[in-house]
Amino acid sequence: MNILDDLKMQYKLGGIANRLIYWNVACFLISFVFPGLFRLFGVEVNILQYVSLSSNPADLLWKPWSFISYSFFHSDFFHILFNMLVLNFASQLFLTFFTQKQFLGLYLLSAVFAGAVFVGSYLMMNISAPMIGASAAIMAVLMAVTVCQPLMPVRLLLIGNVKLWHITAVLLILDLMQLRLENMGGHISHLAGAFFGFVYMKALQNGTDMSVIVTKIIDFFANGFKRSPSTPFKKVHKNYSKPVEKRTASRIVTKDKTQQQIDEILDKISQSGYDSLTKEEKDFLFKSGK
Repeated sequence: MNILDDLKMQYKLGGIANRLIYWNVACFLISFVFPGLFRLFGVEVNILQYVSLSSNPADLLWKPWSFISYSFFHSDFFHILFNMLVLNFASQLFLTFFTQKQFLGLYLLSAVFAGAVFVGSYLMMNISAPMIGASAAIMAVLMAVTVCQPLMPVRLLLIGNVKLWHITAVLLILDLMQLRLENMGGHISHLAGAFFGFVYMKALQNGTDMSVIVTKIIDFFANGFKRSPSTPFKKVHKNYSKPVEKRTASRIVTKDKTQQQIDEILDKISQSGYDSLTKEEKDFLFKSGK
């Protein structure tokens, strides 16, 4: 098995977290490889322009999908490397206690919520800027599992055992400290994602699973393209079954008449003896005994 076959097998057998990592990596490669190929023919194409989330209302009108797409693209190698490492870490912890559908629902819903907070905050500050990256959705997953199991021990390389809430707290503090520095929109979205993860887990603990929204939407589109099975063959099957029932009933009637005649002959024998039977009755009894 070569590397490509191994990757295909991992994608097929892996869960939704593993597939999200594959999708993020694929989107990252597309955003850098395709522009390079077009550049060979003298064509400049900026894919990130079409998938990034912009705080400019005019951009949102022609690319509303960017509320989701921005969370699958990254600006450079170290950006996606760090995010995928944290996503892999947070997803393994989350899926220890919750389902694949809940994980996907939380990821997508938190991305939309954090994107809306980013757009709203930049509109209030009258700033127009784009944003890409899965950090907000990842922070939501990490915060959600931290709210559920804050004292879970986690072993970190070169540090040793720490509590899960220690890791989440450090990341939140770093975002707060850098809030007014470069990439302010990114840090705002991180905090918004963490807030959504907190709200999601509290709602789930109270019996409300917000990820059901995503599940219903996916099921709606998935089932919408399935053809309903045709029914003409059912009628043919019903018509065919009727004569079978009639033949079965006729056998039962024939059997009852034969048994009744045998019983009458046996009663006659018990009362008057075998010699009292007629030749026809003797022949009938002989044939019935075969």
